Amino acid sequence: MLQRAQRLGIPFHSFSPKEFPSKKKYEEKILEILMDKEIDLVVLAGYMRIVGATLLEAYESKIINIHPSLLPAFPGLHGIRDAFKAQVTKTGITIHYIDKGVDTGPIIYQEKITLSKEETLESLEAKIHQIEHQSYPKVIEKIIEEMNSGGIKHD
Repeated sequence: MLQRAQRLGIPFHSFSPKEFPSKKKYEEKILEILMDKEIDLVVLAGYMRIVGATLLEAYESKIINIHPSLLPAFPGLHGIRDAFKAQVTKTGITIHYIDKGVDTGPIIYQEKITLSKEETLESLEAKIHQIEHQSYPKVIEKIIEEMNSGGIKHD
């Protein structure tokens, strides 16, 4: 991912939470970079960590995430696998604002898919990722347009 950003001339910073004595110090470093770059919206993809108070307070209703299930069903790390194991007939993706819970923030957008009788975990993962890759950029663009026109509208 970093090579791709570098190849495309996209600025990036890379560091590990393990390099910091605490989650708070780690998030303070992230916040320092975000503030320095005057970032208005934080878009998560594959972050796989609970966002703490340091970032939540500074970016209230300005951190969005994508989750591979129809929240509130199957929150947490393994949304696709959990939905598949539960043998649901429908699942999908959720794009939502981050809050202090785990995948509990206000929902911005959801897209459903129907599982076929022949569905495998691998085929479901592929479908979910395809929907994520198509939907997330469109939703992000809409949020940015709404921010630029005077405010974010919660659906």
